[in-house]
Amino acid sequence: MGAGHDGAADELARRLQADGFLVDRHDFLDLLPFRLGRLLSGGYHRLLTWAPTGYQRIYAATERTGRPGLLVRSLFRSAERRTLRAITPDTCAVVSTYPGAGQVLGAMRSRGRLGVPAITYLTDFSVHSLWVAPGMDVHLAVHAIPAGQAHAQGAAGVTVTGPVAAARFTPATVGERRAARVRFALPERSPLALLVAGSWGVGPVEQVAAEIQESGAAVPVVVCGRNQALAERLRKAGVEHVYGWVDDMPALMSAADVLVQNAGGLTSLEAFASGLPVASYRCIPGHGQTNAAALQEAGLATWIQQPASLKLVLDELLHGPLGHQQRARGLVLFRADHGPAQAVAAVARTVPCRGGAVSPGGRRPARRVRLGVPVATAAVAATVLLGVGAPIAEAYGDSPAHLGALTRFLDGHER
Repeated sequence: MGAGHDGAADELARRLQADGFLVDRHDFLDLLPFRLGRLLSGGYHRLLTWAPTGYQRIYAATERTGRPGLLVRSLFRSAERRTLRAITPDTCAVVSTYPGAGQVLGAMRSRGRLGVPAITYLTDFSVHSLWVAPGMDVHLAVHAIPAGQAHAQGAAGVTVTGPVAAARFTPATVGERRAARVRFALPERSPLALLVAGSWGVGPVEQVAAEIQESGAAVPVVVCGRNQALAERLRKAGVEHVYGWVDDMPALMSAADVLVQNAGGLTSLEAFASGLPVASYRCIPGHGQTNAAALQEAGLATWIQQPASLKLVLDELLHGPLGHQQRARGLVLFRADHGPAQAVAAVARTVPCRGGAVSPGGRRPARRVRLGVPVATAAVAATVLLGVGAPIAEAYGDSPAHLGALTRFLDGHER
């Protein structure tokens, strides 16, 4: 579903491979029978595009309900057999970065069908109830805000490990910024507002681009993803800098001065890593709005809820102390000593695998990692199945009780 969380899966895989692990990725949509995954993806897309109010009602009604309803549980249970087939005997643990996959793994873990640790990596800044599944051993969070939300909903072993973003997302030098603007044929001196709406190009993108242009605060640079129809409409409306799918987002972010987004997903994290201030504006329903609220609470992005405030906030982010504060907070996210991939690798070496015989030379073969990519029902995210995983970083809220729980979990597997 979309492509933002594919990027998170890519980076987790890259880091684990660099650390000596074998990585296989599986898309949770493919694990649902009867092509139900495609049906879910198409239905979700249509809801966001044609009936956003309906999606908002569904999301709000299920946001804090706890256990999924009977229909949803039946859907997830239908994926158990294929999920188990994907978990080979040399698997040491399984990590999910999508709520549906976590529900499947947690249910199997609770019933004893899954004999290795099951870990959820919370990719969003807001935590829908589907993210928290009984039976999951550990929940890794990108920040204390989602960690607190997960903890309040009864999640086990909540641990803050920080986000992941590709290594190329870094603050640009003056020379890199100038070269990026030349490459993308962008104005040399004007402030640029990079407007993104995910790989599907959903939300009131045309309206936002027009409002940014009319404000005079910045020149809009719009990325439409795979929505070519949207790109054509924007060009006809007189928006000069419009792109479809962009293969080199690090370079385009190097050229920009501020990011305007509507979903609060991976693109926001990439902007933080790039040193860009972020504004949330005219957010899509459901997770787009709850992520915007959580990002604002964390002091990482400003949620513009009134059109009359657009110019004022953009000016502050571009030229004022608010922009400097947000840049600093965003960069701090990526300075943690142990990110999620390191946490996964640390526990993978702690938990004995069921398979993988020791070679004659005395070395165990590289452990295999199962990685999947996105799907969604009520909330956008991704599916990651990893053959390794678990946390060893900063405990939620610096609570000795939570840190002790994680320590006991690891110690039990060492014994």
